Amino acid sequence: MKMKNLLPAAFAALSCIMASQALAHDPRSETVTPRFREAIPNVPGKSLVAVEVDYEPGAASQPHTHANSAFIYAYVLSGEVESKVNDGPARIYKAGEGWSEPPGAIHSISRNASSTEPARLLAVFVTDTTETKLTFPVKQK
Repeated sequence: MKMKNLLPAAFAALSCIMASQALAHDPRSETVTPRFREAIPNVPGKSLVAVEVDYEPGAASQPHTHANSAFIYAYVLSGEVESKVNDGPARIYKAGEGWSEPPGAIHSISRNASSTEPARLLAVFVTDTTETKLTFPVKQK
């Protein structure tokens, strides 16, 4: 199949992924924008997916986890983001800093550390190509 024939299907799949992510996050607190999705040619069955997350001042994501196959690297593009993954400590990351999340991780804190300035991060996923939903809410105890 030619690459240009794959583009409509790829965009349709990405739209489904982003719609499922919107359901797992409070839309008043963040905006998730798809930036990239492509199968990894030398790793059969895996894809690279990138999304940009914009936080308004003081905004936060709901506690969440990701698709079981997802390995994630998050990189702060602007502002400061507080993050806590699994049992690790909560930490504030500034623009130019990042962290990773192993498959199955629980992301209990993900928020803009500032109440006056916006923050933005890029989340890059390596995940099974068949995954259609990447983010799932976690109930707080």
